[in-house]
Amino acid sequence: MPDVLVRTVPPGQDPLDALRIPDGTTVEEHDLVTDGDVIVGSQATVDFGVRGRNLAAGERVTFGGDIEADGDCRLDIWCDVAGNVLVGDDAYLGERVHIGGRLMVSGDLDIGDDVEIDEGFEASGWIVIRNPVPTLVFYFIVLSQLLKLGERDAANELAAAMADGDVQRDPLVVPRGGHVSDDAWRVSTPARIGSDCRLHGNVRAESIQVGQRNNIFGSLRAREDIFVGSETRVHGDVTTRTGTVRVDEGARVLGDVSCSDLVVHEGATVDGSMRARGEVKLVRSDMTREIE
Repeated sequence: MPDVLVRTVPPGQDPLDALRIPDGTTVEEHDLVTDGDVIVGSQATVDFGVRGRNLAAGERVTFGGDIEADGDCRLDIWCDVAGNVLVGDDAYLGERVHIGGRLMVSGDLDIGDDVEIDEGFEASGWIVIRNPVPTLVFYFIVLSQLLKLGERDAANELAAAMADGDVQRDPLVVPRGGHVSDDAWRVSTPARIGSDCRLHGNVRAESIQVGQRNNIFGSLRAREDIFVGSETRVHGDVTTRTGTVRVDEGARVLGDVSCSDLVVHEGATVDGSMRARGEVKLVRSDMTREIE
């Protein structure tokens, strides 16, 4: 079994429980670009093209552009890719996958039944046309179920066995049923945005944590808490129904803030109006909060 993707998921953590955007992620000319791995849950929609190291997608995932994976690429059944798929190592395609462009694989190609590749394919290694081995999303499901059952020792053993002792950066994760586009990032889970990211689109999630030095060209809206890290710039409104909005030192919101409770560092800037139904607090101390 190739040692990909799973090594980046820390033991004891459900990898598909949130939208996770790692440090340094950018949107460049309709492509979502990250240096790490990409994991997309079943029935999600990513209107961007995607560029990353390894990519694994669950069943019925739709991609609106090209996929470029420096390592392995695994697409489960009924996935649809509008453009080309370029793979630096091995590719694994489930049944009834559709690729609207060309498939280029530098390593081996393992392909399922009724796969459609509109502009043909080329593989430098072995080509096996059969029902492919399950994608690594299967292992994430197993890991998730072990955690839900409280079997943390078994989950840690599974993660450690697949990690092979190698530590790599966190993956980009789009949870099941999420929708990512130039207009909006919509998920029903929490959203965790790292540092030094440049993103386009409004973020809609259960709760939102944003790291440092980000540039977000859109608004933030959540049912629960929203945290805006230091030196981050949000080009839009920040709104939560029942939670607290926290704006850290040096952050700037180029829009309105609406929330239940509001905590603003004295070194932060809000260009629009600030509306809080509960407590409003101006703080001088460091509000740094760990982004999970």
